[in-house]
Amino acid sequence: MATDLHGKTIAFLAAPEGTEQVELTEPWEAVEQAGGRPRLVSTEPGRIQGFDHLDKADHFDVDVTVDETSPADFDGLVLPGGVANPDFLRTRPEAVAFAKGFFEAGKPVAAICHASWTLIEAGVVRGRTLTSWPSLRTDLRNAGANWVDEEVVTCEDGPNVLVTSRKPDDLKAFCQAAVQVFKG
Repeated sequence: MATDLHGKTIAFLAAPEGTEQVELTEPWEAVEQAGGRPRLVSTEPGRIQGFDHLDKADHFDVDVTVDETSPADFDGLVLPGGVANPDFLRTRPEAVAFAKGFFEAGKPVAAICHASWTLIEAGVVRGRTLTSWPSLRTDLRNAGANWVDEEVVTCEDGPNVLVTSRKPDDLKAFCQAAVQVFKG
């Protein structure tokens, strides 16, 4: 597995504040361990502030802003959760367009916890089966998605492969499924 993602670059889209740290760091490590190159993309240059639930955690250096890059520069996208992270991202047209671009290009996307809010805003969940933090169930159903309460869901019923999970407890399964779909 150490070279499954050799030569592949995976974007991790995160807001300047509010990203659930473990939902960033564990998938990041899984991509690295599989031989891939993770890159942190945000709406602002500098560093993002990770969170452990509601408590501030570590800072992470931004590699590139959404204004400086496009989905064409990546082989896949990870959307970490945290309540504030996707809530911020869905209010930024450039971040929404960046996420939507992966669907338009047929590239795989992996989203965990509250990250589906960004996908709802991008208009890419209609007709898709996915899971999320339970409080997003109604939002996803209202956006036309089929919401299920499962550890990890891999949906191929659309222009790309979409991997979703509910919460940090699902990270092992989420990371395995994400690496598998990024592998192609």
